[in-house]
Parts: sequence; structure tokens; C-alpha cells
Amino acid sequence: MEKPTLDFVTPEILELFELFDWWQPSRLADETGLGLDKLKTLIRLRKDFKLHKNPASNVLSETQVDIATSFSRQISLVESKALAKLLPVETGGNRFRFIDLFAGIGGIRKPFDEIGGRCVMTCEWDEYAQKTYRANWRSPDEHIFVDDIKEITQPTVTERTLLSGSKQLASIKKSVPHHHVLLAGFPCQPFSIAGVSKKNALNRAHGFDCEDQGQLFFDICRILAAKQPAIAVLENVKNLKSHDKGNTFRVITEMLTNLPAHHDTLFSTKSRGAYSGYWIANLDDTKPDYKIIDGQHFVPQHRERVILLCIRKDLAEISKLKEVFDLSNIKKPESRKKLKDILDSNESVEEKYTLTPKLWKYLEDYAIKHKAKGNGFGYGMVYRNDKNSVARTLSARYYKDGSEILINQDEIKKRPRRLTPQECARLMGFVDKSERFRIPVSDTRAYKQFGNSVVVPVFSAIAALIEPNLDKIVRSEKI
Repeated sequence: MEKPTLDFVTPEILELFELFDWWQPSRLADETGLGLDKLKTLIRLRKDFKLHKNPASNVLSETQVDIATSFSRQISLVESKALAKLLPVETGGNRFRFIDLFAGIGGIRKPFDEIGGRCVMTCEWDEYAQKTYRANWRSPDEHIFVDDIKEITQPTVTERTLLSGSKQLASIKKSVPHHHVLLAGFPCQPFSIAGVSKKNALNRAHGFDCEDQGQLFFDICRILAAKQPAIAVLENVKNLKSHDKGNTFRVITEMLTNLPAHHDTLFSTKSRGAYSGYWIANLDDTKPDYKIIDGQHFVPQHRERVILLCIRKDLAEISKLKEVFDLSNIKKPESRKKLKDILDSNESVEEKYTLTPKLWKYLEDYAIKHKAKGNGFGYGMVYRNDKNSVARTLSARYYKDGSEILINQDEIKKRPRRLTPQECARLMGFVDKSERFRIPVSDTRAYKQFGNSVVVPVFSAIAALIEPNLDKIVRSEKI
């Protein structure tokens, strides 16, 4: 068979064509100025292109070449330049390798890119979070993207039979790339106060008994046991410590510190070989507990999270890292950003973000009713010029009514408004006002993603604590 011509199908064209996997048409129109009808046509072309992929080969089929050629002929030079501005720029370096589990939209990844890390694997199951992640982070060629962590940690022999024992361990060793640092903001819903309350109301299991999400921590442990990276940084809600009267946290820390003793639980086999557990920074802290870090030290948002900074025990002893990896030493800014540094002017924000009269009346009445009962429930109002104003925790339900963070608009005689998605990106510390975070999905999806994300500067502080010893750790691993 004659090889198809590639005159119009350059790597650059294929890269631009890939943007249509991620971007919602209306978002793409806003960002590029391309007409909505034309964009919808190009997105249909992209879907057709993917349908004709040869599953057994990475080589383009003839049909794919024809479709890509059609795409290249339909966009002008000006349009291609507008699209090219949306391509993510490769960040990071070759100083160390890391994997990004339960990655969301990349909030924990960003600081580790910035200190020279090379992300070699990402795991994220939500298809819309994947779109935002891919729109913002460009990864090296060897990088792999995994939808479901269980595909790697609990591989199957047949549809109903799981691999176990040494074969399961060997499969994980083969499937997961070598890395020095493991990052994981594992799902918090089974352990959060709101998540537990909701599951109780629906008579559903929570914590480790929640099979869909609660047991994913053990999949992290399987990778730690198999690959033995030098460092693991794990994040979850503050309530993880008190969930099930503290039993959940005790199981987690016992599992991490004595990992080889739990091979039976993880792999249905005893530990054979020189496997190590992990030392956890500030494990015995009580009051103050430096493992619990509040985002309001860095951004104007109250957001407490548990951070487990774990060092492989043999390296912690050899390199004397216990003394330096103390979370009480993380550097907090002398003056954090204020709301005025995050918010756009009310005059410039689209009308759709202002609450409707009906919704505002409902929230006012709801707050009055609960205040009369002595409850603290109600909306959270913030004022841009109040230098001490701190927002409540942005949650994944923010898209519903915005009640936890309302922006006062009295100065322009308007009802309060929600944050815009770009303001959410700033409130979480992804960007400042001089930058734009790429948001390829709808407002509803974006609010969920930011509400499930992390305060990025918190992890910049964690990365800065680790950074001076990274080269020593990488060298130690090679001994």
C-alpha cells in the first residue's frame, strides 16, 4: 500500500488538532476569536479523526491523514497562531522524577515542576479534570496518563480474576515508571465532614468502607511498596485525623511506617526482599500540629488540610533528613495576598455571575432562619477592600449557589456575585492577576475542579522544604 502524503500534516498541525479534545467550543471561541460554528465543525473533524485511530499502531491511518489535512486547510495562519497560544508549555526539568496521583487539575504538580521535577506519570479518573490538566501541563514524551489507578495496582488475569502475590507486585513494578517522589491528593470525600454527613444521610458507607474511593489509599501503598520512591507527599482533609474516632488515621500511619509488615494485606503474600517503610514528618505533633496547614497563611481563604511528608526510612537514617524535614520550618509569607489582589473589579465582571433576585432572597431567608435557631449556617460575604477578610473554604458544590464565598457589590448597587472561575484559580494560588489559567471546561465543571483542588502555595512551601536535599536523595538512591 502506498504511504499517504504528509504535506499538510506536520507535528505542529497534529498538536493544534489535539486542542479540540480538551476545549469546550464556547471557551475556545472566547480565547481565540474563531467563530463558534467553525469551531464546532473542527471539533466534529477531531472526533472523526479519533474514531479512525488504529488501536494496534501509533501510525496515522490514511483516513486520519485525510482528516488532518482537511483540518489544516480549514484554518488560516492567523487562526493557527491564535490556537498555538493555547498550547501548554513544557515545565519542569531533569533533576528528579515524580508521579502525580489523583492529580485533579495539577495543583500539587505545579510546585514540583518549578523545582526541576520531571512528571513521568499522571493518574486522574475524571474526564473533565483531565481536560483542564492537559490544557495546562505539557509532559515529556515518556509520560503516561492513567485513568484508573486500579488498572495498574490491581491488574486482572481475566475479567473476574485479579493478579495477586508476587505477580501483582511484579506487574506494578513493570507498569509504574521509576520515580523519586510520589505525589497524591487521594480522594477526600469518604473522610470529609460534608462527605461523611452526606453518606450517612444516604445510608452509604464512608471512610475505608467506601469501596469506590475510601480504599484508594491502599493503592498508593501498593505503589510505594513496589517502587519504593524516596519521598511521598500525601494530602487530605483535616477530618482525616478524627474520622472514625482516629482509627482511620492510625491505620494510614501504621501502614506507611511499617509497609513491609502489611504486604499480606496489599498483595496477599509476605514481604520478601529489602523493602522499607516510611518515616512521617511531625507524626507525633498534637498542639500545634504542623501536619495541618491552613491555606490562609498564603491566600485569603481558610482551607485546612493534612499533609503527610513521608521519607523512606533507610534514606531518612542515612541522609539525616529527619532533622531538616520538619513541617514547622515551612516558610510562610510575611504578608499573604489579599482579596483585592485576587478579585477583578465588580464593574468588569459579567452579569451572569451576579446572583438572581430569587437566589439572593433564598440565601438571605435561609441565613435568617438558621440564625434564629442559633446555628451558624448561612452565606459567607467578603469585601474586596477589607485587608483582613478571609474567604471560607471553596468547595466542589460552589457551582450550586456560591453561598460560601459571595463578593459584596454594594458600591455599584448590585446584589452579591460569585467568584469567576479565573478568580477561583487565583484564590487557589494557580496564577496571579498577570497570568491566566487555562480553563477549557464549563463554569460548572471549573468550580468543581477548583473546589476539589489544593492551595498551590502550600505545596510550593513543602517543595521548598524538600528542595535543598533533593540532589543528595537522588544520589543516595543510586548507591
